[in-house]
Amino acid sequence: MTPAEVPAGPDVLKKDAPRPRDQMGPALSNWTVKYDELAFLNQQLAGMLKSGIPLEPALRQLCLSLRRGRFRAEFEALQADLTQGVPLDKALAGRRLPDFYKEMVRVGAKSNNLPAMLTLLADYYQKVHALWTRLKTLLIYPLLVLMFCFGLSLLLIAIAGPLSANFGSALGYPLFGGNQPSPMTFAVGMLMPLFVLGLALAAVFAVLAVPRWRRNARWILPGFKEAHLSRFASALALMLKSGSDLKTALALLRRMEDGTKMGRELARWEDRMAQGAAKFTDLAANSKVVPPLFFWLVAGQGEDLDLGLAQAAQMYYDRAVYRSEVFLQTVLPVSVLGLGVIITVQLTSMIHLLFGGGFWLLRNLSDDLFH
Repeated sequence: MTPAEVPAGPDVLKKDAPRPRDQMGPALSNWTVKYDELAFLNQQLAGMLKSGIPLEPALRQLCLSLRRGRFRAEFEALQADLTQGVPLDKALAGRRLPDFYKEMVRVGAKSNNLPAMLTLLADYYQKVHALWTRLKTLLIYPLLVLMFCFGLSLLLIAIAGPLSANFGSALGYPLFGGNQPSPMTFAVGMLMPLFVLGLALAAVFAVLAVPRWRRNARWILPGFKEAHLSRFASALALMLKSGSDLKTALALLRRMEDGTKMGRELARWEDRMAQGAAKFTDLAANSKVVPPLFFWLVAGQGEDLDLGLAQAAQMYYDRAVYRSEVFLQTVLPVSVLGLGVIITVQLTSMIHLLFGGGFWLLRNLSDDLFH
């Protein structure tokens, strides 16, 4: 079987089709797609096809070079289906690979230019991997600082409570009352910072744990929004360059963003196209997610949407890199300073309570000596 034998008319673009579990490739139901690994696989497969090796033997050779894992299992199953005469379109439908990837392979096969499409996909996933790895790495540092401060805050409370009680009991020192801090003041100084840190930490883990919140957060966080716009423009440009029409491309991307702000935005784009919007810029009316600059960059190349989208993708890629550097140089030090203030408040409350006992003891001793 050759790539050209792919039947037309994949039904993945129907609005009533089941919702896909991946978002242009980031995650499936219970495993995460590694962009760099997928890019490498496509480079290897494209090289073998260019050298004249048929698709089935090329897949077999590719699987032999892979370590055991999800990708190897999926490509081995794909190769087995093709060997048994299953059309590539149906064989891909049963594989747990990103929907965007499967659709692009179908398009490349139908155009009898699968090696070129695999090369474009390799470049696409490699660039996505480089940018998202950079952004995710930047998030690790604030998260580590937050976790460290929460643990330190908890440790201070665990030490201060029993130590203050034992110290006051041994000396007969009244922990609260008189000139000492009230119980409410102590609770605010020691427990409120812990509550604030715990709430922030819980919010972060909730966003990471809930897929819909995580996908929506990508359109809110600085740097991540620009990176997602860059990836969206690259994916759309790749589909148009491969021969897909704008309506079909938007339908696929809308399904991949189902349940997110971008998914609802793309649904509005489709409605405007159905109402007769002829130009890409006509889709920009009242856009709540995609900024006007995006449409301006695409429209700047006239009717050449491929070039305009590529320009927008590169511009937002550069902006994402810049914002990630700003985040590292400004937001991270400010967050460290803010969390340091919280810990200082706790330390001050604890020191005030503990050293107050020492001053109380010295005052009582001086009163006994001079009276």
